Amino acid sequence: MNAISPLDASVLVLNKLFMAIHIISVRRAFCLLCKDLAEVVSLEDGQFNTYDFATWREVSEFRAKNFREADDDWVRTVNSEIQVPRVIRLLSYEKLPKQTVKFNRRNIFARDNNQCQYCGRKFSTVDLSLDHVTPRSQGGQSTWDNIVCACVNCNVRKGGRTPKQAHMSLIRKPEKPKRSPLLNLKMTHKKYQSWRTFLDNAYWSVELR
Repeated sequence: MNAISPLDASVLVLNKLFMAIHIISVRRAFCLLCKDLAEVVSLEDGQFNTYDFATWREVSEFRAKNFREADDDWVRTVNSEIQVPRVIRLLSYEKLPKQTVKFNRRNIFARDNNQCQYCGRKFSTVDLSLDHVTPRSQGGQSTWDNIVCACVNCNVRKGGRTPKQAHMSLIRKPEKPKRSPLLNLKMTHKKYQSWRTFLDNAYWSVELR
């Protein structure tokens, strides 16, 4: 199994007001840092410090020689290694984050964590379908609170009936997520825990693209 490249990691982007607005690739983050359009926001001993790109390279060299965390990612250059930042802040962008989570198949699968909402088992995306809790034949709509992930067996068993009519029950009530379900999945990884400070108490949503 090939190791995942550090360049495939994700970086949380804050606007000038320290509000989370987007998630980008490491390549894009380094591009913004090199052009002095952003700065690194680093969690250190419970506090956040900010660094321009030149200073971040110096900090990275010191960390590379003295201490490394297991969850850190590093990008090797000709002469040294640069630590992949987890959070950057745009220096002149003040627009507020988007407030909506797109209603699409990808976000529904992510919200339900690829888990059949009837039997509770997890499946790969190709083995899951989307089920209308209240069937369309009975007036059910394609909305966040009426669409759930279901395995093929449960979907066939339920058929064109409501869960009550089919003597089945949902493992959790479907509802619209307050923020991107894919973002929540990202934060199950230890290396993205520093994102929580900017997201847990936020009223905004971060849209992944």
